[in-house]
Amino acid sequence: MDTRKTLITSIFAVTIGLTSYATDLLVKPGAYSIEKALQQAREERRLNNATDICLRLQEGVYQLNQPITIRPEDNGTRIVADGKVTISGGVSISGWKKEGKCYVADVPDFNGRPLEFRQLWVNGKKAVRARDVNDFEQMFRIRSVDKANETIYVPAKAVKKIINAKYPEMVLHEMWCIANLRIKNIKIQGDSAAVTFHQPESHVHFMHPWPSPMVTTDGHNSAFYLTNAKELLDSEGEWYLDARASKLYYIPRKGEDMGSAEVIAPAVETLVQVAGTPDEPVKDVTFEGITFSYATWMRPSVSGHAPLQAGMYMTEAYKLRPKMDRPNGDHKLDNQGWVGRPPAAVSLNCAENVSFTKCTFEHNASTGLDYHLYIKGGTVDHCTFRDIGGNGILAGGFSPEGFEAHKPYDPADRRIICTGLNITNNLITDVTNEDWGCVGIGAGFVRDIRICNNEISDVSYTGISVGWGWNQQPCSMANNLISGNLIYNYAKHMYDTAGIYTLGAQPHSLIEGNVVRDIYTPSYVHDPEHWFYLYTDEGSSGITVRNNWTPAEKYLKNANGPGNTWENNGPAVADSIKANAGIRK
Repeated sequence: MDTRKTLITSIFAVTIGLTSYATDLLVKPGAYSIEKALQQAREERRLNNATDICLRLQEGVYQLNQPITIRPEDNGTRIVADGKVTISGGVSISGWKKEGKCYVADVPDFNGRPLEFRQLWVNGKKAVRARDVNDFEQMFRIRSVDKANETIYVPAKAVKKIINAKYPEMVLHEMWCIANLRIKNIKIQGDSAAVTFHQPESHVHFMHPWPSPMVTTDGHNSAFYLTNAKELLDSEGEWYLDARASKLYYIPRKGEDMGSAEVIAPAVETLVQVAGTPDEPVKDVTFEGITFSYATWMRPSVSGHAPLQAGMYMTEAYKLRPKMDRPNGDHKLDNQGWVGRPPAAVSLNCAENVSFTKCTFEHNASTGLDYHLYIKGGTVDHCTFRDIGGNGILAGGFSPEGFEAHKPYDPADRRIICTGLNITNNLITDVTNEDWGCVGIGAGFVRDIRICNNEISDVSYTGISVGWGWNQQPCSMANNLISGNLIYNYAKHMYDTAGIYTLGAQPHSLIEGNVVRDIYTPSYVHDPEHWFYLYTDEGSSGITVRNNWTPAEKYLKNANGPGNTWENNGPAVADSIKANAGIRK
């Protein structure tokens, strides 16, 4: 008998909605349906009935209460959408009642606990967590900083509305990052107010020197906005969650009918995790045509968020006095720092040739897709990343949690390094819309990575960032290609930025044939001229930058190492470069 057409038992088909053959399993939306289909596929392999198996997800929403885990036992599986398929970590909220100018609804428990969240979507559009300004150009600026006493002084009128608020937060603009700081106390002192913050973020935030809240002589002190207080709920499209009472308040936008509106709060942090081991990786798994939506991000509500760069949050950091000497031309180091990594809607570790084709990552609170450690090969092609709070795509390590961030990372086990990944022909837009210091595509310690023909727009900071370490010492990075990308409308909120940005030694790497144009000009940045089209930052070495079209030669080569080559970049580059940049059909 041909095992490729062995009928699945009717008992199993009824249980999870499968109605096809062993190598082509049809899966219908339902509790644990994908998990059960994966288990059946493993059994077909174990019993030698089939090796090449495709899970065909039928149209609908696959609602999760925990991540789907892809394991080495799933090697060779294709997971394909038949119709419009969404894997969702969201929870619907209904039963709205009018209360003054607001509508209020009870928030259901999730997995036996009160549900908390920091994002909300109404009819597929992200709503605004109540804040003190509608237009960020109207943000207040800090007045001074007392690091010793972990205090920030602000205008008294900026905080008058939230004096009695229970759990307000400050989102503080800091050069190339923002900090999410939970406010502990506000003390009015004349026309100023002393603001202190909860631990652990207060200690971490005031100990580290970079990035820092800015106090300048020209009036460009760091700007901030306030959020998470019912007292700030005053505009259409804003919401506030009273977490203790499990009550959600919302002011509808014009035309929204709360009796029929689809209101979704994210509840699951990671929707899909690909998890092998270094010696037994997940191999040859492909996702096609699937939408991954409504993943949450709760760290700022629990521990605050004081990032170093690209969304990597600091777990410990402090200033060095005197500065640390470093070898081979690197300037003296004035700080130490250790970082953690933000969560992702889809996360991969120990994976070989795991790919995503024509998938969509949208309405997610932190990173969309993360290829982390022990990664070999794989392709992200013709996918869409939009409405994402953090990074669109991350690849490779950005210093292990126990490894100081400024050291050259060159592990004895080179398998840990992300190698041979292809990120091609993707549309990345309206990402970094919550953690402004994140990037469209971020790659850390990577080798042989190809970032080609992507279109990146409407990002808060940098379009493509490759490298890590702030030093020019030999490490694990090499042979990276950034080619044919179209990057525009970047730096929506942050400066010290570029369309393409690099760090560290990356011998035999090439940045070629990209188009970078159209930068935002927010007034609240501390240094309005400190932006660039191309930016090779500290330690960047062994990189060739050539034939990139930019409207002007506004580039920065900051504390670079040896071996960089710049050739034929700027507005005189051939028109064919402009014509060929971006997504290829």
